[in-house]
Amino acid sequence: MKIQTTRPFDGDYARLPGAVRERVDKQLALLLDNPHHPSLRLKKLHGTNDLWELRVTRGYRVTLQIAGDTYILRRVGTHDLLRQV
Repeated sequence: MKIQTTRPFDGDYARLPGAVRERVDKQLALLLDNPHHPSLRLKKLHGTNDLWELRVTRGYRVTLQIAGDTYILRRVGTHDLLRQV
């Protein structure tokens, strides 16, 4: 699998505090290594056909799509931000 980012994700990521960016990087490496790792809590978003969410920290999440062998990262932020997705 590989990772592709979107423009909204890139903007969100740039605005994150440094410690949260480090945690995002760690969780994405874990996603590539073992998408079933329990700390990711990867799950399909309710009411969607193709959007997934993974846990970064207690308050931060990443939303993504899975297309073939690619994770497409859509947004990263708090639950409030991700409710807008």
